[in-house]
Amino acid sequence: MTPVIHIVDDDASFRTALGRLVEASGFRVASYGSGEEILSRLPTAEPGCILLDLQMPGLSGADLQDRLSQAAPLLPTVFLTGHGDIATTVRAIKAGAEDFLEKPVSAKDLLEAINRALLQNEKRCAEHHRIDKLHALAAGLTPREFQVFDLVVRGKRNKQVAFELGTSERTVKAHRHAIMEKLEVNSLAEMVSIAERLGLLNAPKRGGSAP
Repeated sequence: MTPVIHIVDDDASFRTALGRLVEASGFRVASYGSGEEILSRLPTAEPGCILLDLQMPGLSGADLQDRLSQAAPLLPTVFLTGHGDIATTVRAIKAGAEDFLEKPVSAKDLLEAINRALLQNEKRCAEHHRIDKLHALAAGLTPREFQVFDLVVRGKRNKQVAFELGTSERTVKAHRHAIMEKLEVNSLAEMVSIAERLGLLNAPKRGGSAP
């Protein structure tokens, strides 16, 4: 699928010129005259990235970046601005911007930045799909299996799990075997890795059903 490059800039002539360059390089283009406009018609899950002007009337590029990090987290942002400074650059990069280019920018530098952003988009999408699969696998655990899983990945031994849940070690072992099959893993280390990626180890100990 051909990536979509989302251009957000209040300068219509600049958007047009940039759009022509991007399209001539084989990409599709979606243009927006303001931050409010892109938020009103958020990009779909298609591959792509965002070329974002920093200084715009209304919602600034930096504020829009904050909003898009929540609304469209898979799309990397490349800032294009004629008003760049070190402090703004640092803030943008810390907030997750893929690149920061000052206008006028050469076609070579721009396309290189777009290609880097598209690689990052590909990585984010792949990780997103992996996390979705892990959530689906964890959702297949029964409430009791999830209790055992939650305790085991926090370092509890079978005997401790059995005592805490008021059951036998044999039952805990049976649950662990079922959990490993459902999560498609072969070791405790892999179970812990899944728990970390799902954010379970940062949450309080739970005894309920799977997320």
